[in-house]
Amino acid sequence: MVYDRDALFGKLRDLLGPKGFSTDPTALVPRLSDWRGRYHGKAAALLSPASTAEVAGIVALCAAAGAPLVPQGGNTSMVGGATPDASGTSFLVSTARLNRIRSLDAAAGIAVCEAGVILAELHEQALAVGRRFPLTLGARGSATIGGLVSTNAGGTQVLRFGPMRALVLGLEAVLPDGSLFEGLAALRKDNRGYDLRQLLIGAEGTLGIVTAASLRLVPAIGERAVAWVGVETAPKAMTLLRHLEATMGEAIESFELVPRSALELVLAHVPGTRAPLATPAPWNVLIEAVSPMSAPGPEPLLYEGLRSALETGIAADAVIAASEAQAGAFWRLRDSISEAEKQDGPATKHDISVAVEAMAGFMTEAAAAVEARFPGTRVNAFGHLGDGNVHFNVRAPEGAGPAWLEAEGEAVSQYVHDLVTRAGGSISAEHGIGQMKLAELGRLADPARLHALRAIKQALDPKGIMNPGKLVPFEASSHPGESGDL
Repeated sequence: MVYDRDALFGKLRDLLGPKGFSTDPTALVPRLSDWRGRYHGKAAALLSPASTAEVAGIVALCAAAGAPLVPQGGNTSMVGGATPDASGTSFLVSTARLNRIRSLDAAAGIAVCEAGVILAELHEQALAVGRRFPLTLGARGSATIGGLVSTNAGGTQVLRFGPMRALVLGLEAVLPDGSLFEGLAALRKDNRGYDLRQLLIGAEGTLGIVTAASLRLVPAIGERAVAWVGVETAPKAMTLLRHLEATMGEAIESFELVPRSALELVLAHVPGTRAPLATPAPWNVLIEAVSPMSAPGPEPLLYEGLRSALETGIAADAVIAASEAQAGAFWRLRDSISEAEKQDGPATKHDISVAVEAMAGFMTEAAAAVEARFPGTRVNAFGHLGDGNVHFNVRAPEGAGPAWLEAEGEAVSQYVHDLVTRAGGSISAEHGIGQMKLAELGRLADPARLHALRAIKQALDPKGIMNPGKLVPFEASSHPGESGDL
């Protein structure tokens, strides 16, 4: 559908005023590429609403005109989920001005935040009242609440608290026809049919624009203990996790698997880093245990758990951080893996999951299969072992340049995704589908899943204006806004 550009521009200017409507390239250009630099697009204008009412007005006007909308928070998508296409017909809707924490109830453990609130800001405000929001990730200084909700973000604390889906107690969102879903009430029980809140979480802006969320807060950390442990095999790392869970209960919040290859990359490319253990181990685990302010510190329990793991041969070596500085140094090793990989050379990157208990075996078997199929490649698999989610990255043969990605990258990724699918897993554990994995989802998803995705999209967004070209792989002969079978 071709819309009347001048008429729509005039109505949007009247609605939003000079602060909310812009065609200035200086404002637009930084938002037209994803942060990885893989996807580039164009936009008719940048819309920056300052209230939920303005968001509803934008959507109503664009729905009537048939103009596409691309919601954008911190623009930290790993899969090009917030980048417009090259047509220049889409309007970028920034949530940056929706940046209020409407309420923060320490007693109830609930924060109500608008979509543009930066994750780090919520962390700070919650800690000021003795609470915390138990989700963190590398982009916390720019990632927004609306984006985290829309991508069902994960992070390093999913082991204990689950992904964003488990932390959202209520939602406010503008649906594709401009109507407002008012679901912020944090109800423990609500049996009024389909759970629209859960439908919008992880929808990547394809079913509406999230404007605010009620979020779960938990007690602030009193003390933490951080350890770096060497193990001989990935399965022994999983045995270690189950051993520590049996001895420490829910004190373990993070359990990150780091292979020797990943650690060596960091040590080689990131200045100021050093190996925590005197003797290199084939696999390493970064563990963080915490206790609330009113409870004894977790270090004695972690010490005993690791001592018994060493005595029984589950672990090969271990060190507990003696200070916050050393704990930070351990975490820097884990957080710098992607940076080190980038400096080392090209790689295909895969955010995958399989059943938790199967992941350790899958990692080693899949790595061997990939390296045999594509000689010279080197698999670097690391991440959230306790969640069944690792970043399964395939590094180019030594000395290969960017041309390797062009020649082999797609075939490598398809092969990895085939292995994951055969293992009953997911090709996207926490980063979403966006546009990067759209074709792969269409190729590999079961017919029932694809039918449901298409039917839901068609029902709620029949004109196809909400973040087109993301998440939902439509058949070539049919897409929202066209008649025909799904």
